[in-house]
Amino acid sequence: MRVLALREFAYWMLRYRRNWRATVVVSVLNPLLFLLAMGAGLGRLVDRNTAPDTLHGVAFLAFFAPGLLAAATMQTAVIEASRPVFLAVRPGGSYRNATAGPLGTGDVLAGHLLYMAFRIATSALCFVLVLLCFPALRSTALLWLTPAALLTGMAFAAPLAAWVATLESGQPISTVFRFVIMPMYMFSGVFFPAEQIPAALRYVVYCTPLWHGTELCRGQRPLLHAAYLGALTVAGVLVARRTYRRRLFA
Repeated sequence: MRVLALREFAYWMLRYRRNWRATVVVSVLNPLLFLLAMGAGLGRLVDRNTAPDTLHGVAFLAFFAPGLLAAATMQTAVIEASRPVFLAVRPGGSYRNATAGPLGTGDVLAGHLLYMAFRIATSALCFVLVLLCFPALRSTALLWLTPAALLTGMAFAAPLAAWVATLESGQPISTVFRFVIMPMYMFSGVFFPAEQIPAALRYVVYCTPLWHGTELCRGQRPLLHAAYLGALTVAGVLVARRTYRRRLFA
């Protein structure tokens, strides 16, 4: 990464200083309430009426918490890589102002991706700190969750930024969120094992990055899922380099 990319990162950090309090509330309060309601509350009913081996042999709270982290990470990545990128590539946006000076498109992309990684990692870390409030979840496995969530988030952020940079209208972003992100949230193994989904749809779920992220956060076959998410991230960065260059110098 060139040193100039740090200037772009500093710009996004300066913007973040204005609204960091709101993001902290979302990163801490939301998962705490969700875990209390779904994990500790509903989880007791699930544990009473579910066979021990249904949820990978663990209690519902222990099954649900890593999946919720992966889903929350996905949402953070989508928020940071969608509208901010769309506004930045438009005429008068921050990307165009930056590239009018010494920064190149690679610097702009690297700096913004670094900021997205910062947001994803800090949100995941806040989530992990919330998990410490639940004695049943305290274990050395928590050390793995933040890097696993970061890789999950970047597997969404990089490809999404590459695609959003090509858009002329913001409407497709809303469409993707409604018909891709939300169904993925519901059916990618966050709330129940993907094996319970009908076979015709199960293999579609297996191709989604969120399913790989939930399994990675749960420590299931980590090398396989990390390789998938890493490859998706690298592909997103490579495509983004081209789409950014075309859009900013069109």
